Amino acid sequence: MTVSRAKIIKYLRGIVAVVVACALDRWGDQALGVTMELYHGLSGFGMPLLLDMFVLPFFLGMLVTFIFGEGGKWLSHFPPLFVRLYSYYEIVYVTGIPEGSALIPMGLWVFFVILAMEFSAAGGVVGEVVIKSIYGRSPRHKIYKDRDADDDE
Repeated sequence: MTVSRAKIIKYLRGIVAVVVACALDRWGDQALGVTMELYHGLSGFGMPLLLDMFVLPFFLGMLVTFIFGEGGKWLSHFPPLFVRLYSYYEIVYVTGIPEGSALIPMGLWVFFVILAMEFSAAGGVVGEVVIKSIYGRSPRHKIYKDRDADDDE
């Protein structure tokens, strides 16, 4: 079984897009000082958390689509998931829970993760709209065959 060079390049672009988005998401968490997995009481629900949960994933979804190309809206779901899973694992097994905070309940954490994934997907859709210039229509060369190609057969 041979894999074409175009498929290999597409896979590599997908891996690069996800890794870059994960790195920027992790950096954004640290820059905003947000650890979504820790519950600090109602004082923890502020503007930095909202930026980290809605705005940052949206722009990361756009970035994934710009790097990957068409189909990036599907790939843009993964960076928030990977970063949140890594952060949860890090708190539970590596750093531990700091004093004065508690681990957020699993149901609320899953809700936050899904929310971040969906905003990232929305950014991916916007990125595809920007790439295609119009959403929902395929380029003519993908739909219609060239008349000369029919004559060659």
